[in-house]
Amino acid sequence: MEQPTLYAESGGSWWPVLVAPALTLLGVLVDALSDGLANVTLWLFVGLALLLATAVWVNGRRRARAVRLTPKALHLGREELSVAEIASAVAEPRAGARVLGGGWALPRGVTEVPLRLTDGTVVSAWAADPAGLQAALVKLLALRA
Repeated sequence: MEQPTLYAESGGSWWPVLVAPALTLLGVLVDALSDGLANVTLWLFVGLALLLATAVWVNGRRRARAVRLTPKALHLGREELSVAEIASAVAEPRAGARVLGGGWALPRGVTEVPLRLTDGTVVSAWAADPAGLQAALVKLLALRA
């Protein structure tokens, strides 16, 4: 059964995919204006290659930087942390704390949200809107108590 989403960040936008068709159109126009004969087939092939490469990049970025909180789990990138393991969403940040989400460091453009786990360790969750994630976690943990 699908859990309701209490907080979510998509991890990125799909707008960069629009760059490939724009560059393809620009290439066809410049080619046609320069010698009057545009190689549309070649430009369509280049545009398709750019579109596929950009779509793969955007999809990977959205997976690696997505944040989703449900009543059962906090999903950060490729990692899932059970809400039952979170003791407090208000903790002092610690140097060297494990970063959730499968990376070695916080992703660029996000801010740390330190979490105290039930075993006493502090881990680093993250979000583009850290206050929003922390507020959602505090509210969820208050309902659990």
